[in-house]
Amino acid sequence: MPEKKQAVRRAPARVDHPFKGIALVLLSTVFLGCSDVTAKYLSTSLPSIEITWIRFLTFALMFTPVMLPASPLYAMRTERLGLQLMRGAALLGSSLFFITGLRFLPIAEASATGFVSPLFVTALSIIFLSEKVGVRRWLATALGLVGVMIILRPGSNAFHVAAFFPIVSAFCWAAALILTRMISGREAVVTTMAYSALTGLAILTAMVPFVWVAPSWTAIGLGIFIGIASTVGQWIIVLAYRYGDASVLAPFSYTQLLWVSILGFFIFGELPDAWTITGAAFIVASGLYIAHRERVRRAQLLVLEERSPNA
Repeated sequence: MPEKKQAVRRAPARVDHPFKGIALVLLSTVFLGCSDVTAKYLSTSLPSIEITWIRFLTFALMFTPVMLPASPLYAMRTERLGLQLMRGAALLGSSLFFITGLRFLPIAEASATGFVSPLFVTALSIIFLSEKVGVRRWLATALGLVGVMIILRPGSNAFHVAAFFPIVSAFCWAAALILTRMISGREAVVTTMAYSALTGLAILTAMVPFVWVAPSWTAIGLGIFIGIASTVGQWIIVLAYRYGDASVLAPFSYTQLLWVSILGFFIFGELPDAWTITGAAFIVASGLYIAHRERVRRAQLLVLEERSPNA
């Protein structure tokens, strides 16, 4: 009897359902915001590389059942190994650079700086995803960037040299989102997550011995929490990008600023000032307008389909 080849586990096909994608992105910001605030708290006692290593170790352990060849849940077969490894490296870069910046910057300002990622996503989605981005969506994205600049206030102390770390992190995050979009609908979510975990863990394991500091049990517990919260947030992000264009969903990550500002106040005593509130208003307006334009565009497409003689 011929030997049966085990098929590569595939994900469901992508569906154009942007509002479901937006809801998932909003949910992911809660988990990612909690992870970021905890990482800032932990950065006072541990090097950023070590914090990120604990995060990715937890990440990998959570996906161990799908990595074992003998497991019925095994999901490591992939037809896009290169994209999977690149996504893992991009995700690692996003985490490592952001946590490094958190050591020196207030949580709200670091997060705001990182919110330039939708601009990167909008540009990269045209090149790599062949998505059509209209002028109005470009203007709305630019409005969000203006909000970020208001929060940072060029020329103020916010432009610490460490502010470049969240910017680099934002570019890495944008690259990870684009790669997520390229992979989603073709491979299972667990496959994408498992490869991201293994890639980041392998790179960090080679780096962490050079900066190792013996962590306390409390630090270990907080590191595990960071890993769980960020993993859940990443999982939701992967699901979200099945349902909408990257340039539509990315601006809604701005709402993470709300969560980190609230937690930053209660944990670090950092109260957002009038500039931060004004900038946040620009950011929220940007996201709401993009959602409005998407709703209008979908309504126009439905009208065209009804009028088409071939329908």
